[in-house]
This record gives sequence, structure tokens and C-alpha cells, in this order.
Amino acid sequence: MLEHMHQKSSICVFGLSCFLILLVTFPKAFSLVHPISVKGNYFLDSVTNEPFYIKGVDYQPGGSSGVSDSVDPLSDPQTCARDILLFQDLGINTIRVYSINPELNHDICMTMLAAAGIYLVLDVNSPSPNQHINRYEPWLTYNLDYLEHVFKVVEQFSYYNNTLGFFAGNEIVNDRVSSKNSPVYIKAVIRDMKSYIEYNSPRQIPVGYSAADDLSYRVSLSDYLECIDEHPNDSVDFYGVNSYQWCGEQTFYTSGYNVLVDDYSSYSRPVFFSEYGCNEVTPRQFEEVQALYSNDMIDVFSGGLIYEFTQEPNNYGLVEIEEETGNVKLKEDYLSLKSQFQQLPELDHLQVNLNMKKNAKEAQNRLKASQYSQPRCSETYQNLDVSKGLPKNIADGLIEAGVQIQRGQYVNLKDSQLKSGYSYTTSNGKPYSIKGSIQRVVDYSSYSSDPLKKVPKDFENCMYDNDLIHDYDEEIITNGNGSSIHILPKLLQTIESWLHKFKKSNT
Repeated sequence: MLEHMHQKSSICVFGLSCFLILLVTFPKAFSLVHPISVKGNYFLDSVTNEPFYIKGVDYQPGGSSGVSDSVDPLSDPQTCARDILLFQDLGINTIRVYSINPELNHDICMTMLAAAGIYLVLDVNSPSPNQHINRYEPWLTYNLDYLEHVFKVVEQFSYYNNTLGFFAGNEIVNDRVSSKNSPVYIKAVIRDMKSYIEYNSPRQIPVGYSAADDLSYRVSLSDYLECIDEHPNDSVDFYGVNSYQWCGEQTFYTSGYNVLVDDYSSYSRPVFFSEYGCNEVTPRQFEEVQALYSNDMIDVFSGGLIYEFTQEPNNYGLVEIEEETGNVKLKEDYLSLKSQFQQLPELDHLQVNLNMKKNAKEAQNRLKASQYSQPRCSETYQNLDVSKGLPKNIADGLIEAGVQIQRGQYVNLKDSQLKSGYSYTTSNGKPYSIKGSIQRVVDYSSYSSDPLKKVPKDFENCMYDNDLIHDYDEEIITNGNGSSIHILPKLLQTIESWLHKFKKSNT
């Protein structure tokens, strides 16, 4: 509900009366797709405060050539309907898209994803000129043209509730030269994106980085991007690891997953696999899925994204798309992954809850000892050159003025748009049985492209004060005099039910 309230850099606090007025004004609020927020090293549903674990796939049909002036992975409604049917069949809740063209319209595809209950993690870069950082000479590409492209992506996708977060970069540091020249520029892009979101977006949207799983830089780069250099905005909100170390028959220990958990056990922000799924042994069995969502890892890792959905030249695909017809052939990998997801037991909610409380207490202790819950930056980091400091901020003008691009908004979908006209077969050519239409699992509706237009007078800046949430068992609303009102999620549901009955009895 309150994720629709506009936010600048300040936070408005409110009392129970404001809360009830907003419930009456927006009776459908609890059925909306809820934005995901960050609290400590967990992703949370911003309304229910329940932990969110990423269970998804990387999605870039056509690879880098799949983005042009006329098309990208989220611009063709028919293609989206075809693939979202399979996303639901797999049972995933998130996709990652590596590049899009912000000049295109993405409303229908994003509405379809939202209706299906699927979130998006979106990279802001693309292979096109002036749309990415040159890892070897970043000072040549970190310019206003580049930042304008980045901000256009952010501006457009900030208005979809199911935009989980943005990647500021992918594997930019991957060798000695890039580790010398690029780290401070990665941090600068993170700073600029978070500043733009803070000033222009309708809600806080997490910004992170996707890292190559290189032992030379794995820990030091994550530590550098986590730390605060000049301002909290230059610290990542989450960290993605591209990991391909579980190959064939492995265990939590023989794969080295235990080392990964140890490496990030004290990280102050969510960590997840932004790519995983080694293909040295095929067909892939994806046994690592069981480890990733087990008690061995759920306190440190927030799930992951399988690389990748469509078959490309590197042979990681779950499905093959017939070039002429667009029909889909499911590889054995697809069926194996679906089976692994289906076998996942329910998360150990007791353990998660206990560790979330522990995490909150640790964050409070860090705040008592320092101004921020994240660490301050050190002068040096192993195998990285950060001696020059962050490059000069050149984005203030763009941030203040905002960029001109069509803002994303949810649209009304016809039932016919939720159906696929393509055929699905298994690798041996047999028809694959799949539901004929995307199943609407949530109400994706948006009250307005501008969240302020339908906010009751005098409540323009009301929102959750997530920094003051100390107990994950409760929703905490802080009123104007600084005291807190604790409202259990079940009570919220009771209030919604009461409002529904009240409205019905008065019609």
C-alpha cells in the first residue's frame, strides 16, 4: 500500500489515523504486487515484511543482439506471454534481464510479469555505444551520455512495483587491468543511481552489482562496494555472485559452497547467485538448488538465478527457440530444474525468523558504534586500486532535472493477451502439456502513473519507515511524536477484511 507514496530524501511519519484513512482510500492495497525492500542482509516484502528469496532464471533471448531500436526482451507481448507461461510452469518468482532499450514500451510485458507474481532484476547497461562502462578505460565512458541512458532505464522501470532492483554492472572487474581502473567507477555509478532514485523515483529501489566469481577479487570487491566512502549512496544495496563451481555430482562441501557462505557470512547486505548452473556435465541436474535453499545457506544467500533461459551459443539454455516459428523446445535441463524446484521443502521459517532478529540486533549494535550500519571504507583492498577515490560527481544536473522518458505503468490486460500462440515440445518432439493461459496470481493494478495524484490531502509523503523496524514479527508504524505503533500482519489482514465487509454492507 504505502509503497506508492512519493519519497524524496526525507521520511514522513504518521499515526494510526493516517493508516486507516489510507486503507479506506485504497481498499485493494493488500492485493497489489508488493515492492521488495532491503533490511540488513535480507530482501523483504515491503508490506508484509516477510523474507523474499529469489528463485529465478536469467533471461536474454537472442543475447546481446536481442536488443535493438525495435525490440528487446520485454517489448514484445507475444514473446513475453509465451515465456511467462514457462516461468509459471517452472515455479519461479524472478527473472534477470541484462539489457533493454528504454525508448521502447514495456508496459504490457511488465504487467504480465506482475500479474504472474514475477519480479525483475534489471541491468542498466547495454552493449551499445555510450551505454556501458569500458572496464579498461572507464574514464572515457563515464560521461553524461552514459548516465542519461542509465537514468532513463531507472526512470522508466521505477514505476513498476515488480522491479526488484537494478544492477549497476556485471563482471566489470575480471582481470588485473580492470581491477586497477574500474572499482571506483563502479562505485560512482552506484552512487549516481541511488541519488537519482532518491530524488526522482516514487520509492526506494535497491541497486547492486553482479560479480565474477574470481577468487582474486571475490571478497575484496564485495567489501569495497559494501563500504561507505563519502555518503551512504555509494554503498551497494545487494551483491550478486556469478558462480559456476558446482559441477556434476557435488555436495555443499565438495563444491566449495561452504566457503562461499563463510566469505559472506558477515556481509551487511543481501547476497544471491546472479548466475549459477555449471554446464561442464550435461544434461545438468541442478542438485545445487537443494543446497541453496537449505538451512546451510538461507541465512547468508537470498536464493539465485539459473543461467540461462534460452539456448545461446554458450550452451546454457533451458529451452530452444525455433528461429522461424518462435515455437519452444524444452531441453532436459528445463525438466531437471523444474523437478528440483518442485522437490524443495518449505523454508525453515523459524530459523529465518531467529536469524532476522539476530541480524537486526547486529545492525543496531553497528549503528551504536558508528554513524552507519555499513562499514566505512578502508584505504586499501586486496588486488584492487581505490587510491584515486571516487570520480567527481557529474550527475547533479541530470538528477535535479530528471531525464525525459516514458514512465512505465501497468495496463489493463485482455484475457487473450495472456495466452500463447506458440507450441511447446520436449527434446524428443512430443507435445508438452502446459496451461493455456498465464495465471493471474496477484492484482497488478496501479492507481496512477504518478503516485501522488491519488494520495489523500496532507499525506503526500507518508511511507514505511523501514529503518525503524526492529522486530520482524511486526509491522511498525511511527507516528509524529516519535513513538511507535506495532501492528501484527494478521491484524492488518483483519482490518482489510473488516473494511471489505463494511464496504459491502454500505453498497
